[in-house]
Amino acid sequence: MLDQSRFQEIVKDLLSMDDDPAIPRNVRIKIKKAINILQDEQGKLDIKVDKSLQELGDIAEDPNLPQYTRMQIWTLVSQLESK
Repeated sequence: MLDQSRFQEIVKDLLSMDDDPAIPRNVRIKIKKAINILQDEQGKLDIKVDKSLQELGDIAEDPNLPQYTRMQIWTLVSQLESK
């Protein structure tokens, strides 16, 4: 089960990626969308996680994504999937 502190840490990691100028702008837009989904006060956690996983999966397949960022995304995906 994904506890609240781990959930907040995942959001924090996504926010730091959103601030990384080495990440292409189109990818940062998708990261921001995933952040907004996770931070939305409405809706069940399971639904928010599933929607954000969809966004993060799309991001990880972007050919312009730096390899280290791709690995960070997959790590976060793995953590979210362990909900």
